[in-house]
Amino acid sequence: MHLDQDIIDILKIKASTKAVEDPQKRPKATLPEQLPILGLSDIVIFPGMVAPLLIESAPSSGLVDDVVSGNRLIGLVLQTTPDVEEPEPKDLHPYGCMARVQKMVKQSNNSVRILIEGLKRIRLLDFKQTDPYLLANVEYFHEPAEASLEAKALVRSAKKLFEAILEKSPTLTDQVKSSNLNTEDPEKLSDLIGANLNLGLADHQKLLSAHVVTERLKILLPLLKHELELQSIGARIQKEVTASVSKSQRDYYLREQLRVIQRELGEDDSAGREMAVLKALIEESGMPADTQEIALKELDRLKTIPTSLPEYTVARHYVEWLASLPWSQSVKDQLDLQEASRILDAQHFGLKQVKNRLLEHLAVMKLQNPVRGPILCLVGPPGVGKTSMGRSIAEALGRPFARISLGGVRDEGEIRGHRRTYVGSMPGRILQTLKRLKVKNPVILLDEIDKLGSDFRGDPASALLEVLDPQQNKHFSDHYLELPFDLSEILFITTANWLDPVHPALRDRLEVIELPSYTTAEKIKITRRHLLPRLLKDHGLKTRQIKLPSASIRMLVDLYTREAGVRQLERTIASTLRKAAREQLESPDRQGKITISEAWIQKQLGQPKHPAPDHETIEDSGIAVGLGWTPSGGEILFVEATSLPGKGKLILTGSLGEVMKESAQAALTHLRSQAKSMGLALPSIEDLDIHIHVPAGATPKDGPSAGIAIFAALASLFTQTLISSRMAMTGEISLRGRVLPVGGIKEKLLAAARSGIREIILPEANKKDWVEAPAEVQKKLKIHWVRHVEEMLPVMFGNNTKRN
Repeated sequence: MHLDQDIIDILKIKASTKAVEDPQKRPKATLPEQLPILGLSDIVIFPGMVAPLLIESAPSSGLVDDVVSGNRLIGLVLQTTPDVEEPEPKDLHPYGCMARVQKMVKQSNNSVRILIEGLKRIRLLDFKQTDPYLLANVEYFHEPAEASLEAKALVRSAKKLFEAILEKSPTLTDQVKSSNLNTEDPEKLSDLIGANLNLGLADHQKLLSAHVVTERLKILLPLLKHELELQSIGARIQKEVTASVSKSQRDYYLREQLRVIQRELGEDDSAGREMAVLKALIEESGMPADTQEIALKELDRLKTIPTSLPEYTVARHYVEWLASLPWSQSVKDQLDLQEASRILDAQHFGLKQVKNRLLEHLAVMKLQNPVRGPILCLVGPPGVGKTSMGRSIAEALGRPFARISLGGVRDEGEIRGHRRTYVGSMPGRILQTLKRLKVKNPVILLDEIDKLGSDFRGDPASALLEVLDPQQNKHFSDHYLELPFDLSEILFITTANWLDPVHPALRDRLEVIELPSYTTAEKIKITRRHLLPRLLKDHGLKTRQIKLPSASIRMLVDLYTREAGVRQLERTIASTLRKAAREQLESPDRQGKITISEAWIQKQLGQPKHPAPDHETIEDSGIAVGLGWTPSGGEILFVEATSLPGKGKLILTGSLGEVMKESAQAALTHLRSQAKSMGLALPSIEDLDIHIHVPAGATPKDGPSAGIAIFAALASLFTQTLISSRMAMTGEISLRGRVLPVGGIKEKLLAAARSGIREIILPEANKKDWVEAPAEVQKKLKIHWVRHVEEMLPVMFGNNTKRN
């Protein structure tokens, strides 16, 4: 338990006010022989003292509840070891103070604030209980006021010394200064002085432990003399500091006079020239008139600050920032739609819909400048060209380009900057980028906004709202500048791998353009047109030295990389070319041409990292092939189901998320309830446990896409009928058996075609997504459209043989 620091000043007022009250004048009551004991870590309570306490531990909170519901009396004892949260009897001093709990307030964080009044000294005899809190037999002390000459002399000396301390102490309240004259009782006087004297815990405890009042006064007198000496020394030090400050001011005026004299004599004045340069930069920056007025005022203030003070560096840094920002500098757009289309086609293969949308945006910019349209957000798996697409737009416009990576950013100050009160403060990344580019209308790519974080330092996603909102960013205020800056001429482009983690309010301000995964044919063409020429040049090879057939490229795409984009493919080709370069140098005939065949690739790169799936492995019932979506593209997944003797439990394994678990429960419930209507003869499963597993258990999986795949696996298990390993399915299942649409259809179809799947069961509501699939994928796949799971049964089991 400790003293509540937020209201420590109340202690002085309450203690001084209550200390003059005589607890003995209250109606006498029988003192309890036993008291609950509360250990204190940083305060000693004296009789007559009123103090607030903060209690945070659960056992101590329970103690206070019992005390308040009883006689409100409690024993307060200083701990010998302050760090112990729940002290034992050995951790407490033997002497303490009985107190009354006057008020209790419970806080929202389960802590308790209490206001206590010290009543009597106590000594702990023995402990009757230690759990749930300490309960001890106690002995009380109280001496009547002594009338001996020794006691009167001690009281007079103590009052005289305390009065001297009060005259020099600004921290003690007026109530304390007046109340000490209102008592001649040596016991009350000693407790009053002890409670208000600035002592350590050991001295306070020593005073509390001295239950004989004359002995207590004898302990108190040396402490009062020591405090008076400390005050005298402190006053002398304060006087010397004041004199030193006055000397510093005098030195500053002398230096200013010397600077004026040097200027009159024509001697060097580097500081003056620096101020003149800053003033010229401010006047030429083109900043708004009100901003320029503030900047010139800051410059005038800078001239009055001695260069030796830290404040000079802070003020100078601020003025330099104001002068260096591109308030009016901009570049003129060199917008030619045909040239923009040529640049996009030269640097990116395919992506026709994406390019058309970007060209439409550029056309609006040409007709209405500045454009107040939506902020574009390029969404797609890694490696499909989101960042390079932003660079191409900047090249087409003739504007400078900058990329700001937001992945892992958790501090709001990274966007809005830090206030100048912090050491090392500076503007946010937006203004830093503008200062570096020296124009106010660049193309800024905010990369990976889906990976923004938030913690106690703020929410960067919320800070981006002001940056990206066309209605607000014209008057964007950075915490460092604390002046409006116009961001409306910047072309902001954002990127994300997927939109689910993006803040809803931020997502509402974005126009999403999806960049789909590349097909195998597209990857082969990208390799031919873009990757291979650049990598050959990077590795010092010529086209005549290397032959890379399309079959070899297909092998690298299908068996050595598995991704939506081409980033890993680029690394794999680079590894292949390095090995080819070494072989070229080690060959006796260096002029020969190396053919990178499929056998050569397997010899140099080893066995394929993603071998073609073996579709003949499904030799048992209870297995179905599903399709899933990840931020890296589509994937196939196997759903396995089996039964064993049990009590009708459903067991789900494979790192499944909550949505996927609910899909499994819905599939099983519908199958059991509608088996007869679907013509299925199911065994009695009340005595069976059903186990559903999705392999690759180390990979978390969630979402509704596997709903009908789980239903298919269960139907196969109970009917003992196989499902073709070349048939896959995706769709959400409802409790009534309806097949609902899901997302990521294009990526799932690409994954199915890549994995050798030939037939796919899809929700009929996803027909609109089928037209977006590449023509080569449509040729490879046969689609079965279903609205209800009952329509799946003849498709799955029509041509299969039942298990023996």
